[in-house]
Amino acid sequence: MNIGVSANKTEMLAIARAVAHEKSIDERIVIEAIEEAIEKAARSRYGAELDIRSKIDPKTGEMSLTRHTTVVEEVENDAQEMSLADAKKIDPDAEIGTVFSEELPPIEFGRVASMTAKQVITQKVRDAERERQYEEYKDRVGEILNGIVKRVEYGNVFIDLGRAEGIIRRNDGIPRENLKNGDRVRAYIYDVRRETRGPQIFLSRAHPDFMAALFAQEVPEVYEGIIEIPAVARDPGSRAKIAVISNDSSIDPVGACVGMRGSRVQAVVSELAGEKIDIIPWNNDPATFIVNALQPAEVAKVVLDEEDQRIEVVVPDDQLSLAIGRRGQNVRLASQLTGWSIDILTEQEESERRQKEFAERTAIFMDALDVDEVIAQLLATEGFESVEELAYVDLGEIAIIEGFDDDTAVEIQTRAKEHLDKLAAAQDAKRTELGVEDSLLEVDGIDLAIAVKLGENEVKTADDLAGFTPDDLRGWFETRDGARVREPGILEEFDLSQEDAEMLILKARVAAGWISEDDLPQPEAEEASEDEGDTEVDIADMDLDALDAEAAALGVDLDAPVDEEEEAKD
Repeated sequence: MNIGVSANKTEMLAIARAVAHEKSIDERIVIEAIEEAIEKAARSRYGAELDIRSKIDPKTGEMSLTRHTTVVEEVENDAQEMSLADAKKIDPDAEIGTVFSEELPPIEFGRVASMTAKQVITQKVRDAERERQYEEYKDRVGEILNGIVKRVEYGNVFIDLGRAEGIIRRNDGIPRENLKNGDRVRAYIYDVRRETRGPQIFLSRAHPDFMAALFAQEVPEVYEGIIEIPAVARDPGSRAKIAVISNDSSIDPVGACVGMRGSRVQAVVSELAGEKIDIIPWNNDPATFIVNALQPAEVAKVVLDEEDQRIEVVVPDDQLSLAIGRRGQNVRLASQLTGWSIDILTEQEESERRQKEFAERTAIFMDALDVDEVIAQLLATEGFESVEELAYVDLGEIAIIEGFDDDTAVEIQTRAKEHLDKLAAAQDAKRTELGVEDSLLEVDGIDLAIAVKLGENEVKTADDLAGFTPDDLRGWFETRDGARVREPGILEEFDLSQEDAEMLILKARVAAGWISEDDLPQPEAEEASEDEGDTEVDIADMDLDALDAEAAALGVDLDAPVDEEEEAKD
């Protein structure tokens, strides 16, 4: 860009207008840049310490160059200031703050001054252009833009957007998509930032929201908000899953997104270099939604752990590879789409696990109650999972077992309590040996088993426990090398809920004197829901009535419509 500051008045205005039009910035900004360049050149001629100002009339091009002196109480810079007494000699009406201006003769620009002026003007115009670009695009995050590939450098693709330049970084492009100079391309704006080299407009073709925006362009119902896309999961260039839900019961969201003979979804697939797309019906019931997300695999059973947002999915043996997908792609995308951690087992693996758990419970009952294998197996078959449960359950629930009577029930419960007493005595001795104080045991919610476990981890007083967090007790998940890894907590084996862990720590803080009882959260009204812990639901080969009956027996409330359940099974 060449701007000659020595040009005549008409030429100067013409140059300012041309530059403003070319850079899409205000003409006044260019004129101000020229004024600043002239001021800088004048100060180098008359003295850098002087307050020299330049003014160009935007209509006529007339330029004035003036030196300014301000009246002050105490002069610190005599090049720009004067005392009130001196000012009175010039103008009797002068007062503090009055500014005297003195017109200076025009200056001739030499080669060095001209180059300096050009740099000032160029920088000023560039800054204005950058600010214009940032203001124009900062509110357009979430839009799809069309552009032309300008250049490709080290895997990063620079896109000419017409009035700005965007970048598709290596990780934001579709793998194996070969974009070349001059190619027309569509991309999604996911971020606009101010940086030292100007505003950076970050574009992506791999972002999940790019797919959602493409469907909004291809499917009128999505654009109008009749169909919503609450979640998208992508393996860019390979496969994707998109969840859809309709706000109008008369419109099938999946069918609308697929289009006549697949025309709508095919348009999106073509834009995404052949990426296969599974369109999944959204469901508020996590079990149904996850089953839908694992399509095309068939699911026989799911076990939910809502506390940790984990789900165990049981599939027929011949469906395992389909459910997992190539290199785990299907289950990974389903997990991203639903936000749940998904563990997949075959029916055989689940059966073997249940048999192992049954054998372990049987062995525990035989050892603790000193009974033979048949009685222990009967107790395990009836659903008893621990000696504690046998010790405190209503006697009638034991006596009702086939082959048992009241005397047998009393004997079994007596032996269970005796076993627990021996265990408690041993644990109390170990607790004392570990140095766990009695005051810690007095904290509501801490029994001997928990006290021993805390002591083994050097938690021996209420003060020690008061400094912990719920994650320290329960464990937590963190991501390492792209994998979700479980870090165990001190009391992991006790299966504390988040609320129980928080309350245990708060009560320890009360016992330690950190807070008072009044600081504890007030108990809320109990809800009429008893479906705590794991919920097991059989869903394959079952009609809705059977499903409801199964769910009711297990304490699960399934309110999904019939057609959605049938879709989940299909």
